[in-house]
Amino acid sequence: MDLTRYLSAIQQLKLGDFTLTLPEREEGDPLNEFDQELLGLANWLERRFDEFGKLQAITEDISRGNLLGDVLDRIFDSFHSLIPYDRIGCALIDEDTQKVTAQWAKTNYPERVKICHGYSANLAGSSLENILKSKQPRIINDLKEHLKKHPKSSSTRLILAEGVLSSLTCPLIVEGKPIGFIFFSSKQVNTYKDVHQTIFLSIARQISVLIEKGRLYQHICDLNDQLVDAMQQLKDQSCRDALTGIFHRGAVMEFLQQRLSAAKRQKHPVSVVMADLDHFKQINDTYGHPAGDKVLKTVANEIQQQLRGCDSIGRYGGEEFLIVLDDTDAKTAQFVAERLRQKIESIEVQIESGTIHATTSMGIATVDFSKTDKSEDALLNEADKALYNAKRSGRNRVILSIDI
Repeated sequence: MDLTRYLSAIQQLKLGDFTLTLPEREEGDPLNEFDQELLGLANWLERRFDEFGKLQAITEDISRGNLLGDVLDRIFDSFHSLIPYDRIGCALIDEDTQKVTAQWAKTNYPERVKICHGYSANLAGSSLENILKSKQPRIINDLKEHLKKHPKSSSTRLILAEGVLSSLTCPLIVEGKPIGFIFFSSKQVNTYKDVHQTIFLSIARQISVLIEKGRLYQHICDLNDQLVDAMQQLKDQSCRDALTGIFHRGAVMEFLQQRLSAAKRQKHPVSVVMADLDHFKQINDTYGHPAGDKVLKTVANEIQQQLRGCDSIGRYGGEEFLIVLDDTDAKTAQFVAERLRQKIESIEVQIESGTIHATTSMGIATVDFSKTDKSEDALLNEADKALYNAKRSGRNRVILSIDI
């Protein structure tokens, strides 16, 4: 009869039902001790089963995070039911394996984090190196006492400054290779027990893989960002005039097309300014082409510095510039062009043989799509005619196309 009961109880445990009911026995019955052991086994299995269920749910949750910060944030939000903590930090071993560098930290207290992203320490000869050798978690339940024994430990001093008093440091190992550490910290002394080490050992592999996945994904994202930046820089360079550094003709024409299309939709004005350096051939003939190049670069740089972010300038021809003024009517464009003309007139370009002064002639054309329509070619032709009139009228002046 007892064997049948025990067989039924074992089958019940195998099915995940840990609420055993055993018959009462008389005191001194030798089976009483066996019954107590069986009930203890049921309680132990129930706790392990509960921990396994929580671990599985947590693992599924944190595996949804991709970037390293996402994974660690999910760990912080999910592990309270298994391990007590007020703070979690993560540090990874550098590629040269000489240093360990903090990557992330999160707390539930207001004090400023002292050991944060970028904090670095030597791995060789440190207590962390011993943890890697043992591959076992380390518990320090009184960090003040630990600092007295290890007064040179700057990391202990910093973590104490946050109010942390206990710590559980766990190695992160993937396929036998150590990748870093995760630190559980508490503001209470004697927080961590051997059971927390056991729990962590059962989940360390999953966490290590997830963190390594997050780190690799973060690295890929960082490389992708660098590639995008490099491609953008390359694209930007390909749009620049080699001498002056401003847009070349094709790029400034593309910019003009974009501004005209937007202005047509939004019904606001766009103005263009054709600017030409006066007597530039004479500058080249008198001072030489290197001096002429310096004048071109100086003038182009000055104009670009005076423009708004929504405007642009490009080298339209040899010594001719095209300036695009977005959302700018004729009167404002004339004011801007006159200011530019005066600024250029005041420039002194220093060369070995002396000082060069330059002046510019400018022609302005405007289209206001709230009132009329005008093609790109028509707009440029009007600005070009206004520039021609500025030169014919004595140079170093600004002419509006509507004044012709």
